[in-house]
Amino acid sequence: MQSNDARLLLHALVPTLAIGAIAVAVSAVVAGGTGAIGAVIGTALVVLVMGAGLVVLQSTARNHPQLFQMMGLLLYTVQILAVLVFLLAFKDTTLFDTKAFAFTLLGTTLVWIAAQTRGHMKAKTLYVDPDPDSAEAKKAETAGSPT
Repeated sequence: MQSNDARLLLHALVPTLAIGAIAVAVSAVVAGGTGAIGAVIGTALVVLVMGAGLVVLQSTARNHPQLFQMMGLLLYTVQILAVLVFLLAFKDTTLFDTKAFAFTLLGTTLVWIAAQTRGHMKAKTLYVDPDPDSAEAKKAETAGSPT
């Protein structure tokens, strides 16, 4: 993983974990131990699904840039389906409080998306790879010409 990819992952992960910790504390107070477990599972699901998606998307952008947009759309569809499968598998569970899980899942997902968007906006990503040979040649051509 390149350093800018790791930085983007970190910029999304830290606020998500912070909100997840707050959700665990609030859920523990409101719904007890099962609420805290639900909040932990909700936070972990968001981190796993969104984190894996970001890693796959960055890998695709680096190795196959022509597939980036298609892979992004496919990836978001797979992420939604993965969460749906999890929800269907645990819809009648008593292992954790489902309301705490749902609110934590929603909140941490929104925080992840906002933090990832902010990270992309602040990243100084070049759209075109500069050709160092042509830049030096142009500099050499204009060096002797009067301005």
